[in-house]
Amino acid sequence: MSNLLAESSGLVAFVRSVESGSFSAAARELDTAPSAVSRSISRLEGKLGVRLFLRSTRALRLTPDGQAFFERIAPLLKDLDSADEVLATGLSGRLKISLPNELARALTAPILEKLAKPNPALELEIGMSDRHADIIRENYDVVFRVGYLRSSELTARKLAGLPMVIVASPEFLSRHGEPHSADHLASLPFARYVANASPFEITFADGTSIRPTGQAGFDSSFGLHEAARLGMGAAYLMECVVAEDMRSGRLVRLVPDLPLPSQPLHAVHAFGRNVPKKVSALCDLVSMEIGSLAGPGELSGPHEKA
Repeated sequence: MSNLLAESSGLVAFVRSVESGSFSAAARELDTAPSAVSRSISRLEGKLGVRLFLRSTRALRLTPDGQAFFERIAPLLKDLDSADEVLATGLSGRLKISLPNELARALTAPILEKLAKPNPALELEIGMSDRHADIIRENYDVVFRVGYLRSSELTARKLAGLPMVIVASPEFLSRHGEPHSADHLASLPFARYVANASPFEITFADGTSIRPTGQAGFDSSFGLHEAARLGMGAAYLMECVVAEDMRSGRLVRLVPDLPLPSQPLHAVHAFGRNVPKKVSALCDLVSMEIGSLAGPGELSGPHEKA
């Protein structure tokens, strides 16, 4: 097994258990104990917030969520199994990228550990900002963007669909009450996203939209996150960014009965279909890492016009 796959123990344990039919058989393949495989999968289920297996003393059976996740993650792991062989040939030269602020917090360490360290001739320049960088004028090799893209001549590769949530602190809810409708939600103060020229709207899966108002506006999801933690407003954020705060009770998900559409994460570049190996390697790595954050869903897709 490749070294790169070995670091994603929960995902590997899950796929090997499905393919082999049991935790014991997977443990033999992975040279570990069945209890370690079981714990890895339990941690993965906790991170995803779903059950992947129906367990009994006689059988191991996938849940519908488990089946959907397996169908998406298994091909990706097979591709990744040979990714370090590609990297082992050596990547070099400058690689200038831009990551959304909050995702950069989750992705910087894997990029450094799995891409930069094995390739000392690779010179990384990492921008961390929610601002939409001008790829051509600012000479970026690839930028990662959350949300739907405007039409352009750039090339985009969809890496994931990121679940979204609206959250607020318990302190905020004690002052304003917990909303149970879009109208009530619209009346609450928000930490506002102000990066665009026009006010940002939140649109629910049923097409209902609200336009947040509030005291503080930010051009970064980091600012929204901090304001929500401090009780200064509700905030619309990627679920993976606030998952730990929701688990700990520091933030509470609002109006869970009003589903929000996932936001796509794209890698955008100007290379067309002749993508340099170092860009492809980075995109493959981000796709793998973001898949474990995003949970079950559409993890990756083909290149398309941005």
